[in-house]
Amino acid sequence: MSHDRMKASDFPQEVLSLFDKYVHGMIDRRGFLDGAAKFAVGGITAVSMFEALRPRYVWARHVAPDDARIQTEYVDYESPNGSGTMRGYMARPATDARRPAILVIHENRGLNPYIEDVVRRFAAADFLAFGPDALTPLGGYPGNDDDGRTLQSQLDRGSMTEDFVAAAEFLMARPESTGRVGAVGFCFGGGVVNTLAVRLPNLGAGVPFYGSQPSTEDVPLIQAPLMMQYAGLDDRINDGWPAFDVALRANGKTYSMHMYGEVNHGFHNDTTPRYDEAAAMLAQRRTMDFFNEHLR
Repeated sequence: MSHDRMKASDFPQEVLSLFDKYVHGMIDRRGFLDGAAKFAVGGITAVSMFEALRPRYVWARHVAPDDARIQTEYVDYESPNGSGTMRGYMARPATDARRPAILVIHENRGLNPYIEDVVRRFAAADFLAFGPDALTPLGGYPGNDDDGRTLQSQLDRGSMTEDFVAAAEFLMARPESTGRVGAVGFCFGGGVVNTLAVRLPNLGAGVPFYGSQPSTEDVPLIQAPLMMQYAGLDDRINDGWPAFDVALRANGKTYSMHMYGEVNHGFHNDTTPRYDEAAAMLAQRRTMDFFNEHLR
């Protein structure tokens, strides 16, 4: 099986669902290979499908680190109620001015090159952008997603939440920031966006991509406008939407939801075949418009 750019349609949906279970720790590599073996035909093996579905970070670069429009750096911030001193990746437009800020929250594997590129995309769109690395207490993102996923599974969820709360507050206080902060997150990070909306009454806006929903009992605490981005084939996450929708409506919250039909969890991540260009570009444009509307 070629590892050139492939699409989700090149794989049986059952194999994509197995890979989703693998990346979320529900099965191990052997479990994926055993399940995928029945779909191996011709010269295509379960191992080759596994390798083809793994990320290729060269595909993710939309904005280069040395793009003249932006400045980038790694910065530390304090999380006194969480893990102490944390580190993240910051990008800002090259021209001096105070701007609204975007907190970019990674998936369940740390601050990988895909998320760093998303940070740069927001800076190129005239935001101050920051992506914390939840793996800081364990030495930071280790250079590959499998090890990153293993490390993140070892961290305390409560401490990680406090680290992202501290990151939002850090952005609100930055001299380059107007104090208006939005949060966008993917997978695990999408769930964190929903948690921040519950925790922070001064969050300016939130865009969770295929993120788990908060408890309906917490919905009255949400003040930020939210825009949910869901993948049509992502039953694991989508099953929680109806109750969340009812609670948001009952409590008079400002929100919208976009369901992208026939795409998979992770469709925005352009390092794997689960990426869907049309859905990702539309979702990205909607996200930018939403933040421009609510933060400027």
